[in-house]
Amino acid sequence: MRSAGLLVYRIRDGSREVLLVHPGGPHWAGKDLGAWSIPKGEVGAEEDPLDAAKREFREETGFDPPNGPYVALGARGQASGKIIEAWAVPGDYDADAVRSNTFTLEWPPRTGRRQEFPEIDRAGWFPLEEAHQRITKGQRGFLTALEAPPTGSMKKPRR
Repeated sequence: MRSAGLLVYRIRDGSREVLLVHPGGPHWAGKDLGAWSIPKGEVGAEEDPLDAAKREFREETGFDPPNGPYVALGARGQASGKIIEAWAVPGDYDADAVRSNTFTLEWPPRTGRRQEFPEIDRAGWFPLEEAHQRITKGQRGFLTALEAPPTGSMKKPRR
């Protein structure tokens, strides 16, 4: 399975901060460190990954994605076997104003009772050092790539 996402960043008081989202639903309710993510989601069969990342950003946050420039951060394999491709992009949003789409889940398990949960239950801006502690282990490489100085091997900004 392939997913794509956006790592939105801003500069505050001379330091870079990143926007991370916390997954909604009962499985993630009590988890914090190592549970946050970039806004991301599945790439459709014929869909351009950057277009999917922008769509997922809109669905998960309720915000229009930033205008760019978008800088490819590469793809990272996850423990689940999923591959996530990400782009860094400057932007600034009110994290408290996030409005996510929802999903339906049988909860509690084996009760037949179905409930709606937000795909993400909150968002926040974090300095890079703190973001490294909050983001899932498989996505930490995106933060490292964001911190790295530009090189000839990094793809040029798109759209």
